[in-house]
Parts: sequence; structure tokens; C-alpha cells
Amino acid sequence: MNNLRRLDLNLLVTLDVLLSEHNVTRAAERLNFSQPSVSVHLAKLRDIFGDPLLLPGPRGMRPTAKADELREPLRKALEALEQAVSPAGPFDPAQARHTWRVAAADYGESTVLLPALAGLRSAAPGTRLAVVQMVPARIAKQAEQGEIDLALHTTDGAPSGLHQRALFTERYVLAGRAGHPRLKRRPTLSQFCELEHVVVSPDGGGFRGITDEVLTEAGLARRVVLSVPHFLFLLSVLANTDLVAMLPSRLIRNTSALRIVEPPIDIPGYEMSMLWHERRHRDPAHQWLREHIATSV
Repeated sequence: MNNLRRLDLNLLVTLDVLLSEHNVTRAAERLNFSQPSVSVHLAKLRDIFGDPLLLPGPRGMRPTAKADELREPLRKALEALEQAVSPAGPFDPAQARHTWRVAAADYGESTVLLPALAGLRSAAPGTRLAVVQMVPARIAKQAEQGEIDLALHTTDGAPSGLHQRALFTERYVLAGRAGHPRLKRRPTLSQFCELEHVVVSPDGGGFRGITDEVLTEAGLARRVVLSVPHFLFLLSVLANTDLVAMLPSRLIRNTSALRIVEPPIDIPGYEMSMLWHERRHRDPAHQWLREHIATSV
């Protein structure tokens, strides 16, 4: 460690060239240094390593055993450093071998990742995608520590300090099974409240949502008879019972098993965004992934 503190990059570059050329004059020409400067560098290197490194020989200079030991690890170290400080080249998805990790709830999986998946597999077949459980309270820490690359979250309530890109604005519709006897037309507000509703409660066990808040302000209440933690089960419930639900429209578009009607009351929608940390912001591969997702939804 003491030797490392005494070194600077110029000395290591000089040593690498000297071990290649075995000649101070040729090394000076390659480095665009004066011959005396290279000689000064060599003297410093000899002092640091406690070894002559290069000795006079019949055809220039010959390396010592210590110099031979240094040659390969020094070359690899300089190549790694050169790669680290070189400007990033353009990202080629066809050659990529990345593993991306995205935090998403089942809504984000269905409405954002699923539309992007086919194009992702086609454009970047050597990559992998890991979808991890969305825990809103942990998003910022996971992103900061590099545990996730992206998170899919509503813009409202997203953790501060992360980059955001809005993907779309969502609205709510009323859905029930195809052929539902009470959804042949748009129900009145009174009829809407009399229907038996199911809600998604991500935290588990809740029987209220944004719809109930709006109804409460109007002095009304609906009948919520079932609470489930995920949308997947809710969709099966709707298709096989006479329960209804207020659902994000993108979640059930092109779903023939369900009938969709406009609700008799205006329910505020929300904006869906993807979030990421500053550490990934300028990475060409990450930029490509963000653009691909944004143009797929």
C-alpha cells in the first residue's frame, strides 16, 4: 500500500512501455516524452520497487525477474483502467447480456411490462428481466443500492429523489362479467351503489378505495363484499360471479370475458411513471431500456 501511494499513473504507463520496448529511447518516442524524462521515471520506479527492473544488455535492456512478474498484471490493470475511463460506446441491444431488475405490482406487470416484453426479447435476446415485488417504502433504497434498475409506480406518492418519466394517464371504468344482467347499460348512481363490489387492497383486508372516498363526499356508499390483494384473482372473480369492480381501464382492455361500462360517477384517475436512481441515469443500456418501455405502452 505504501508503494501504491508513491506511484502515479504516468509512472505505470512508462513502465508498461519500457517492458515492451526494452529501450529508453524507443519508449520515449512512443510516450512522446524526452529521453531524460523516461530515465527519471525509471529511476523512480527502481526506487519504489526496490529492483533495477531493466538492466543493460547487448541489444538494449533486459528485464529482471521482478520486471517479468510485473509485465502481465500491469498490462491487465492498465487495460482495465483504460476501459473504465473511456467514454461509453453506443449500446447494442442485440449484443447485450444484461440482467435488468424491475420492481412492479401486478398492475404494472400487466400494463407496462407485458406490452414491452415481446419487443424486448426480439431486440435484446441475450438479456434477462427479473420482475421483483414492489414494496413502495423500499423503492428509494433498492434503487440507490443497485438492487433494482427501475420501479413502476404512480406519480402521486412516488419516492422523492428519483428520476421519473410519466408513461400514461389511467382512468377507472366499471366492469363485470360478459352478460351481467345489471350491466346491459350504464347503471344509475343508485343502481351502482346497490351492486356487490370487489376491491383490490394491496395491503390486505381493506374495503375502501378512491371510489368510496368520492361516494362518501356525496353522502353515499356502495356495497363492497370482497377484498383481494391482487388483480389476477379479481379478474377471475368478475368473470365467474355477478360481482363488479371499478378497475383501471388498461388492465381490462380487450378482455372478452368482461363487460365494461362507464361508471355513473367521476372517479379521479392517476398517472403511471417509471422511476430510477441517478446512478443509472446516464448508462446507455439503461437509457435504451427506459426508451423501449416508454414507447411500448
